[in-house]
Amino acid sequence: MAKEENMQPMQHQMMGYDRAITMFSPDGRLLQVEYAKKTVRQGSTAIGLVCTDGVLLVADKRIVDKLIIPESVEKIFQIDDHIGATASGILSDARVLIERAQVRAQQHRVTYDTSIDTNTVVKDVASLCQICTQSGGLRPFGVSLIIAGIDADGPKLFETDPTGIFFQFKATVIGEGEPEIDEILAKEYSDRLTIQDGLILAMGALSKVLDKNFSVERVDAAFITSKDHKFTKVKRSDLEKALKKK
Repeated sequence: MAKEENMQPMQHQMMGYDRAITMFSPDGRLLQVEYAKKTVRQGSTAIGLVCTDGVLLVADKRIVDKLIIPESVEKIFQIDDHIGATASGILSDARVLIERAQVRAQQHRVTYDTSIDTNTVVKDVASLCQICTQSGGLRPFGVSLIIAGIDADGPKLFETDPTGIFFQFKATVIGEGEPEIDEILAKEYSDRLTIQDGLILAMGALSKVLDKNFSVERVDAAFITSKDHKFTKVKRSDLEKALKKK
């Protein structure tokens, strides 16, 4: 039975069901979309947390070459003053989605003279991802985004995936460390966490998952406070302090 289950994906590939994004396999699957989701699971880890005083994003930059300048690698992006995002998967795909979100936020500000809400940005990004699951000649975006922002009614945290679906979370993780860190968040996350507490939790989770490969240089982090609605990158010295407190 197990042998037959292992052979099924291979049979689908031999029959060409993974050659066109618009072609469903006999059991109702879009194989290229599933491949894109596997790409996300192989990407570097990214974490998002809703805290009492704002939202926090922490990501592994996965620097494997000692000659790379760590500061030149960006894993967390500013979309607007009050919105930020991180990604896992093919980061070149993420850049396209992030730049689209940045333009959307700028257009909204110029048109309405007010800041865009996080949910609108998420829906716009997810809609583009969905179009790429049903249009011939395209491929799905091989990336998932965690988008965090502060709206009029408080902090918001969303996760999108290559299918174009999105969910709102209190805390979430994507990438290669998802199974282990998701378990840690389920046990240790609390609605009472401050941004500082969240940073300690995220740094501890990353260090546990990466083990010997972990270093502060690999971490990119940013937060947006509910008080001033300003996107701020976390300094390396603050990351080191949080690591010592874990």
